[in-house]
Amino acid sequence: MDNELLEKAQAIISDRRHKALSENEMRINEINQRIPQIKEINDTLFNTGRDLIRLISEAKGSDVSAKVEEIKRNNLGAQAMARQLLTANGYPEDYLDIHYTCKKCNDTGYCRYSFCDCLRKVIGKLSADELNREAQLELSSFDTFKLSYYHGDDYYTMERIYNYTRRYAEQFTPNSESILMFGKTGLGKTHLSLAIANAVLQKGYSVIYDSVINLLRIVENEHFSRDHSSEMIDMLMNTELLIMDDLGTEYVSTFYSSTVYNIINTRLNRRKPTIISTNLDFKGISGRYDERVVSRLTSTYTCLEFVGDDVRLQMKLNNSANK
Repeated sequence: MDNELLEKAQAIISDRRHKALSENEMRINEINQRIPQIKEINDTLFNTGRDLIRLISEAKGSDVSAKVEEIKRNNLGAQAMARQLLTANGYPEDYLDIHYTCKKCNDTGYCRYSFCDCLRKVIGKLSADELNREAQLELSSFDTFKLSYYHGDDYYTMERIYNYTRRYAEQFTPNSESILMFGKTGLGKTHLSLAIANAVLQKGYSVIYDSVINLLRIVENEHFSRDHSSEMIDMLMNTELLIMDDLGTEYVSTFYSSTVYNIINTRLNRRKPTIISTNLDFKGISGRYDERVVSRLTSTYTCLEFVGDDVRLQMKLNNSANK
């Protein structure tokens, strides 16, 4: 794992913890001023806590279990009284608790000497951001997609696709469905998949976007390296949204084919959404990939067929005519 990314992720988790503690301190000060009885209860709890520590340290082998249990009961009673006072004054009963972002590790990033899922998630998002840095995600949005380049029945088909993908982005969750975008080149598949990536990233989810060939090359290099790393394949399996562009442009090889199947199948099993775009039609996909890949793409993905005339060519002709 990249040490720099790990340090950045740890810093983010640490900031969350400091924020939770700081906000808790402000709530305590607020309640101390508004409900003095709770301050008295908390002072009592603090003192009994010290008494408990002293009792145990001075026991020197004698049985103090009965006294310890008595102190615990008194503390639980005092805590219940404090919660009642909070609710009676219009506050939630957990108002004075520390509200950590992750309740598993209390924003430490570690559970039983191993990385907590929250830290892994932050590392994954930082890694995805690093990977997406050169993808120029900011260049495509739903607002810059122009339906005026489509005509006749093609217009209505592309209008439905545009509306569907926009709703998909607006309503995205980590359990959203997967999408196969297919059709000839220059019809807007890349534009709309990038627009989805932009919108989902703005919601705070982790997204990996790249061409299939680039992703497979990285996986291949790591797999056959001396370290036999699985960092990239782990990222592809775990990111909240994976967008793979230009399926079918990668070299034909056993390793690439098995990796494509592994990514598609594993993410489906984990109920993680994937968006795949390709210039191949169903016949081309069937001729290129084995039945397992074809079956999963055609039966479990929402299939969107892009139609019309090459938009990039139309834009080029318009620009030439306007000069």
